[in-house]
Amino acid sequence: MSNFLVTGGCGFIGSYVVNELIAVSKNLEDQDAVKIYNVDKMGIGSSRENIKTMPDAPCYNIFLDICSGHLEDQLPNKIDYVIHLAAESHVDRSIDNPLSFVRSNINGTANILEIVRKHDARMVHVSTDEVYGHLGKNDPPFTEEHPLAPRSPYSATKAGSDLLVQSYIETFGINASITRCCNNYGPRQGDEKLIPTVVRSIVQGDLIPVYGTGENIREWVHAEDHAKAILEVLFHEDPAHIYNIPGTIEIPNIRVINEIIDRMEFHYPEYKRKREGARIEYIEFVKDRKGHDFRYALSTEHSLHAVNCQQGFFLEDTIKYYVEKYKA
Repeated sequence: MSNFLVTGGCGFIGSYVVNELIAVSKNLEDQDAVKIYNVDKMGIGSSRENIKTMPDAPCYNIFLDICSGHLEDQLPNKIDYVIHLAAESHVDRSIDNPLSFVRSNINGTANILEIVRKHDARMVHVSTDEVYGHLGKNDPPFTEEHPLAPRSPYSATKAGSDLLVQSYIETFGINASITRCCNNYGPRQGDEKLIPTVVRSIVQGDLIPVYGTGENIREWVHAEDHAKAILEVLFHEDPAHIYNIPGTIEIPNIRVINEIIDRMEFHYPEYKRKREGARIEYIEFVKDRKGHDFRYALSTEHSLHAVNCQQGFFLEDTIKYYVEKYKA
């Protein structure tokens, strides 16, 4: 039997990871051989709606803060694998309340690392491309060798958690890898993120708030592909310490917004507005956020099947999900 600890499994990416683990268990001859312990404090970005997709049998939900000293009491005697996703993860909120990010992302990670050390578990720590800082328009993509240069309290606390993991690898010899991924999209993402905000604004008849000129560039990957890549790293026979997980497309935010507007006008004409070009009647340019990173882009030397097979920027199912969510 293998016991998996997933932190933040009720969150956006975490729920995809749990579903991928459940799919793995269903492919085994002994489907009782996998037990998943999902720990989530149900903070911002987590939802009980996300765990409705999780069958009860292989997954046990523990609604607890990873900073709690009682977490160990809720776990079995042996944890074999740890996937650590739980984190405060929104740049704007990290500017408003940086200390909460320090607590969750650094103190919480330290608690999980102690569990990994005690149980001699294999770990994947899920991080972000934002720890590298940002790029100019023509700069080459970040590699795993690029120095950390975070520019917000959020990315700084994620970089700090990465360094904690690396210190435990070197000092205590734990078996851990760090993954750093680009922007994710798909159903079940938090309301404050770009794509849900765009669809919600259109459905509810509001203007879409766009930071600055909207020319900031991001790389995108579907959360399901990201989850598959995380598990591929977890089960790698000879894992590296750090993996970048690139996206399928690199595109300015304003083009993402215009793409969503065009697709919604085609598929949902009831929300179409009179306009002269994509921006008119839909968009409101607002003051740029503090420390707004201009561009992210990743490359990797690692050959991961889940990364190499990613194709396109498939928004239809994602748009449909948010239209259904917000039209009520």
